[in-house]
Amino acid sequence: MIMNEMRDLAPGAVTAATRRQRLDHRTRDLVNQAVASVPTLGLQRAAEFLATMNVPAEVAVRVLVYPHRRRAN
Repeated sequence: MIMNEMRDLAPGAVTAATRRQRLDHRTRDLVNQAVASVPTLGLQRAAEFLATMNVPAEVAVRVLVYPHRRRAN
């Protein structure tokens, strides 16, 4: 995407062009496991699991607290 086109996007807008393809499948699998465990174990336990598995804190917060910000793949 050209820089001029990028400035026309609304603040915080994420498009397919600006989203990077996921390369870390291990983190993806850990996040999926933690998210699936939230209904039974709770948010705190899911967060502790991700921390124990060395998932970056910003990723853990994003997926657990802001589930609409999760990537599709």
